[in-house]
Amino acid sequence: MLPHFRPSQWTLWATICILFYSTICEASTAQIPLHPSRKHRNAGPNSTAVLEVFQVHKPPPQLPARNDDTCSLLLMQHVFAYSYGMPFISSYTPPSCSFNAVTINLTVTSSGRQFDRLALMYLGDIEIFRTSTAEPTAAGIIWTYTKDMSAYLSLWKKPQTLIFDLGNLVNSIYTGSFNATLTATFFTRVDPPLFADVILPISAKQSAQNGTSAFILPTDDATTMQTIPAGISRAIVSLSACGQATEEFWYSNVLSSDTDTFLNTTGELYGYSPFREVQLTIDGMLAGVIWPFPIIFTGGIAPGFWRPIVGIDAFDLREPEIDISPFLPYLTDGKPHAFQIKVVGLQCCNANGALELSDSVGSYWVVTGKIFLFTGGNDVPSSHLPPNRGTPAPYVTASSSIGQDINGTNETLSYFVHVSRNIWIQSGSNYWYQTLDYTNNGFLSSKGLAQANTQSTNGAFAAYLPPPPGYQGPPQKNQLTFKYPITVNTTYGVFPSNSGIYIDASLSRGLEFFDVPTGRPVLSTFTLVAGPSALETEQHGWAYYSSQTNKSFSAGDTVQNFWQGSDRSQYAREVEAVNGSVVRDSNGAVRKFADRGPIDAMPTARCHEIDLGVNDVRSILGRGPGRPRGLFV
Repeated sequence: MLPHFRPSQWTLWATICILFYSTICEASTAQIPLHPSRKHRNAGPNSTAVLEVFQVHKPPPQLPARNDDTCSLLLMQHVFAYSYGMPFISSYTPPSCSFNAVTINLTVTSSGRQFDRLALMYLGDIEIFRTSTAEPTAAGIIWTYTKDMSAYLSLWKKPQTLIFDLGNLVNSIYTGSFNATLTATFFTRVDPPLFADVILPISAKQSAQNGTSAFILPTDDATTMQTIPAGISRAIVSLSACGQATEEFWYSNVLSSDTDTFLNTTGELYGYSPFREVQLTIDGMLAGVIWPFPIIFTGGIAPGFWRPIVGIDAFDLREPEIDISPFLPYLTDGKPHAFQIKVVGLQCCNANGALELSDSVGSYWVVTGKIFLFTGGNDVPSSHLPPNRGTPAPYVTASSSIGQDINGTNETLSYFVHVSRNIWIQSGSNYWYQTLDYTNNGFLSSKGLAQANTQSTNGAFAAYLPPPPGYQGPPQKNQLTFKYPITVNTTYGVFPSNSGIYIDASLSRGLEFFDVPTGRPVLSTFTLVAGPSALETEQHGWAYYSSQTNKSFSAGDTVQNFWQGSDRSQYAREVEAVNGSVVRDSNGAVRKFADRGPIDAMPTARCHEIDLGVNDVRSILGRGPGRPRGLFV
């Protein structure tokens, strides 16, 4: 449905739509000229060579030196062209070799014009991998990502329906197909991580109908009934959730009371505040929350940022974890229990007139979850009683202010949001604790055509567990601390005489965590490794894009610094890309730590402080209804 505009506005926005529709992808098909103010040495891509696109990350553990200790399977070789609602489906049969570890290799090629797309991989009803695509060039792109999949070992040991969902659109405008090859390598690791004995889905469970099992919020009721067997000593839920369409740039949204601030100039803003919380409830009881990391896909903000370096985690979206072991005495009663995922923001108002958690958010979020169940520890007796819980509502403060010009027209909007929350859940010796803090300062100027947001999310999660059988000592403790700051400045608008549009943007963002588990380690869906680990990475840069009749311009300069220590080794890399070409790369290598104890081996972390068819300029330039990435056209 199109927004309502006065006739004078309609002429302007229709002109912008036509220009944008015909030229937004032109930067993907030709040499990229520089904006005059952004010239840089060594700038300018080779327009005739296939471009290797990559995500900076630490490679998974090396395979055994002897080839006879490994075996491989081709899981998928498929071209995703017009593929909405048509996922790749095949039957997986475990290989005949012995294995206790699995890695996958996904290699994708594409050429032509295309937006970035979201992809989800399932074994049966369980999502095991969430990734996205890079935007192609006329000469073509290629990328490869290798991922440790040993966390799902109990699934790989049995025949499964393999589903890979990469919704794509190919027509006379969008010409890029994604040619994807997926292989799995199975091998034996000397000291393997602990893997779950049973994995249960929190999903729509559509594999029996050859369908994909993601929930779409807020439309769906993301509830799954599951029965937890007896004899379980530990239970962890991982949540996979990312915003799309009006929720893709949720961290730049405004308070719902301010969405009409620039309605008569640059259009309606998106609401529910820039704060989002992903909640897990069990039979209606809050079991834990996740404050999501702001994923930026390869078309996000301005395309010049993300070629050939993609955004943090764009090829491998991490899944934060919630330890639900304190619920085990209640859950192991042989009865089905309701596991539900919700995504909420902020709305006005509670009984005191203050902001509170909203009942819904914009459209849409793609969510699934998994329940990892472990045996072999202390058997948790069934009490059929809920755990003790401290889950008060979060503390929220927010304010906003509108500035007007001399004619009384709204010129600026500034806003501030602060949220903090503490959660504890306890049953016997099992204890789950979360403390979280969030701030976002936002400022829009030029009647909504310029926006700056500075956001910070910090937190600590801790799970206290009973000691292993036969061990007399204090409870084990798994503790994760993390922070992910982001600052984005964007100016977008229209050239004189409605001859085109432009984007000028800068950003700085990062992800840091420090994870110290004790006891036999579990391979984490968040840290992506087993055992103690620390990560520190930052991206910063600028990008410019302009689109006019029959021509477009794109430029960008992105720097990423990366360091991770895990699995008794560390990996560091510094890389810079200018206008599609890598101009500086330290070519990181994995280096082993000295062989010390499992905790001492971990050093202290080095922590440093579009969719076409919409009709307002903010929407066209990335702050309005987003392009569909996995389920809808």
